[in-house]
Amino acid sequence: MNITQDTVVTLRYKVANAQGQLIEESKDPMVYLHGGYDNTFPKIEAALDGQAPGFSTTVVLEPADAFGERDESLATTIPRTQFPAGVKVGGSLRGASDDGQDRVFRVVKIKGPVVLLDANHPLAGQTLRFSMTVADVRAATAEEITHRHVHGEHGHHH
Repeated sequence: MNITQDTVVTLRYKVANAQGQLIEESKDPMVYLHGGYDNTFPKIEAALDGQAPGFSTTVVLEPADAFGERDESLATTIPRTQFPAGVKVGGSLRGASDDGQDRVFRVVKIKGPVVLLDANHPLAGQTLRFSMTVADVRAATAEEITHRHVHGEHGHHH
């Protein structure tokens, strides 16, 4: 079966930065509903459309095609005295950004009396090389299409 609208695609993948340094490699396959459901990046869908199991490719995603440009207004510092106990570098906190939107901030650094928080995606601003191999393609169920995502193994569970 080829990848078309309303098929479930199973991929093995690796993500590297523009310099070729490995960022992530799939331990479990990525499974998504193909056809504009926002379950993966549009450029990845475009590269896979019409392909079959065994197809391999590498797609270069500029920041605008992936996690967006880095927004320095989403990085902030707070006094350590306002920092909750038990949260460490690498942890996350929910809070409001300067524009009042609810955001998840990663704790980037604790330095003396201040804590640096960042609500940017960790890969924002980076060009990414997404290498993938199609492992399987199947027709989506009516329920998956209605819910706009994959159910079952490696998918969403209700």
